Amino acid sequence: MGFYDQNVTAASGEEISMKEYEGKVVLVVNTATGCGFTPHYKDIEAMYEKYHDRGFEVIDVPCNQFAGQTPGTDEEIHEFCTLKYNTKFPQMKKADVNGENAIGLFRYLKEQKGFEGFGKGPKALAMSAMLSKIDKDYKNNSEIKWNFTKFVVDRNGNVVARFEPTAKMDMVDKCVEGLL
Repeated sequence: MGFYDQNVTAASGEEISMKEYEGKVVLVVNTATGCGFTPHYKDIEAMYEKYHDRGFEVIDVPCNQFAGQTPGTDEEIHEFCTLKYNTKFPQMKKADVNGENAIGLFRYLKEQKGFEGFGKGPKALAMSAMLSKIDKDYKNNSEIKWNFTKFVVDRNGNVVARFEPTAKMDMVDKCVEGLL
């Protein structure tokens, strides 16, 4: 099974096949409305506006698994994103990205690109310290570590990159631009 064999549920309840994204560069991200990384919405929207006409899509999957930072309904999440960050890309139905209830799309993405670290800097150190208290083995599993983990999928459905929330958004932008 590949990327194009996966589905995700839109906030409306409609099942969306990843086949709809064939030939496009796709950014898949688990998001939260009350997280320190929530301002990433601004950068993701800027990328969407800059690259959408060139075949770039965003699959935004809100998730409440990390410190309960996405407590609202799908409608409240959408309203927050459009009012605060003027997002144009659609938000999917809130879903789990880890554990037995994780949606298939995120199970697949984690199989393709495992955790490679948080990088360097104060945010990376803070994430490492926090996660070592939650999961002593966090470095050795592919689970999503926090909100705003991003996967980049190329035009052929290959998962080419995974960016942890501590990654600089200009690195994500350069990766996407290089695939367009």
